[in-house]
Amino acid sequence: MASLKEIKGRIASVQSTQKITSAMKMVASAKLHRAQAAITGMAPYERKLSAILNAFLAGGGEDDRTASPLTAKRTAVRRVVIVAFSSNSSLCGAFNSNVAKELHETILSFPELTKEQILVHPVGKKIAQAARKEECTIVGSYEKLAEQADFDAISALAYQLMDDYARGEIDRVILLYHRFKSASSQVLERKELLPVSLDDVFSSSQAKAQHPALAPDYIVEPSRSALLATLLPQTIALNLFTALLDNQASEHAARMTAMQVATDNAADLLDDLTLHYNKSRQYAITSELLDIIGGSMQ
Repeated sequence: MASLKEIKGRIASVQSTQKITSAMKMVASAKLHRAQAAITGMAPYERKLSAILNAFLAGGGEDDRTASPLTAKRTAVRRVVIVAFSSNSSLCGAFNSNVAKELHETILSFPELTKEQILVHPVGKKIAQAARKEECTIVGSYEKLAEQADFDAISALAYQLMDDYARGEIDRVILLYHRFKSASSQVLERKELLPVSLDDVFSSSQAKAQHPALAPDYIVEPSRSALLATLLPQTIALNLFTALLDNQASEHAARMTAMQVATDNAADLLDDLTLHYNKSRQYAITSELLDIIGGSMQ
């Protein structure tokens, strides 16, 4: 049985840990509110850009599918790029381990490719470590992006990937990130960024085209292909930035939940230790009383 001094020392240690986890929960909660505000502020622009693209395609035809090299699907996949998002630090539950598992499964989904043909752009220190274990080719370092969302930096990455795809240097770009739904729910997503699939857009656009009142009649200058060549890259860059914002909000939400669980567990452990301490103290007092009583009766 542990001594009273050992139990008291452990109680003090748990109390100190509980203060740390409680403070980390408050910090994560504040960061989550800012991340949610960023998502809320960006949402109207994203919806409007998507609406313009859908309405624009509604007035076009099948030629729009081949108007941009970013929509061309290649039958032979020789090089794949994976843009994976994680955090730079731990203490956020299974947030980082889930992305690492998804990265492993994504790599296994291309059995015909070697590790040198799979390029990983790791946004976050933890996913960079996981990519090294997978022995993939790591391109660039984006640890700062995992801490602070920078549209210019993420947009530069998006345009670099689009240029490489248009030149035929890469054949597919896949995103791995957590989509933020609520403070208690984050969904791990695997999304194909390139090539751009217009099948869903055309299906909804053709439905609108059957009702002319729902499809605006645009006057296009200089041409539909030129406008589409501008809209698609902006949409792709926005999708990458949206994934970054979603991942940051998901990280803070996961850390807040993990620290809340840790704080609650510390409280339960304190209750058990306090009860154990009181029982041990009562046992020690009772033993001393019995020794005193036994000595007085001799």
